[in-house]
Amino acid sequence: MEKNSDIKKMSYQEAVEEVNAILDRLNNEELDIDQLSKEVKRATELINLCKGKLRKAQEEVEKVFDKK
Repeated sequence: MEKNSDIKKMSYQEAVEEVNAILDRLNNEELDIDQLSKEVKRATELINLCKGKLRKAQEEVEKVFDKK
């Protein structure tokens, strides 16, 4: 697991892959309660990163279409 400061440097794809890995571990019941809390926090941070990247991409696309 990467440090929280490294999240901002992650690509969208890397974040999605890590969220999927966390979900797999949750689905396979590979986590104890202490790990569960950390993983849920990490997944939340990654999801927020993805939302931000999607919002930024949407704004950029809208700017392109507004120029026409």
